[in-house]
Amino acid sequence: MAYRIKEIFYTLQGEGAQAGRPAVFCRFSGCNLWSGRPEDRATAKCRFCDTDFVGADAGVFERAEDVAEAIAAAFPDLDPAAYGEGKPYVVFTGGEPALQLTKDLIDLLHARGFEVGVESNGTLPLPAGLDWITVSPKAGNPLVTTSGDELKLVWPQEGCSPEDFTGLHFRRFILQPCDDARAEANTRQCVDYCLRHPRWRLGLQTHKWIGVR
Repeated sequence: MAYRIKEIFYTLQGEGAQAGRPAVFCRFSGCNLWSGRPEDRATAKCRFCDTDFVGADAGVFERAEDVAEAIAAAFPDLDPAAYGEGKPYVVFTGGEPALQLTKDLIDLLHARGFEVGVESNGTLPLPAGLDWITVSPKAGNPLVTTSGDELKLVWPQEGCSPEDFTGLHFRRFILQPCDDARAEANTRQCVDYCLRHPRWRLGLQTHKWIGVR
């Protein structure tokens, strides 16, 4: 298969339990819930996505080895000791990474000493071998991935509530205010919910504050 990739870049993780951690992001093109085109947003299965995943600006890669090489090249040339007890971290995202991510690619990155995470909408099966699984549910779209490291719910969403997900097997439950025209009110609503339901933690998009991708 060919891997269509929108962008590969080194940054700080902006959201969720890994926020603040340096990582290389590999953003795949395409999603199963929205075409990415503004004219299709009104009929999309997810209408609040704030990410550009259209096109293959970073290239179309025929081999998993070539993708792994491009990811490795995106890391700065640091002494391995710079990571302390951790490892260089790779995050696959999109769009929807489950459309393209393969176990072969994960295995190649592990062989290079990388830790591998994914950010998925949870509606498609994920390959085995991932070190960190983040699922961000979208209302009206049943989950196939019902366990992982964190469930990150963008809220409020019409048609779903946090209570719909608390029976799932995730280690962390994160409530992230929807960044739309009601962002300030959404944040207050999420804060209030987390205070009343301490299992949930407030998640914020810190990369938007500090001006990184």
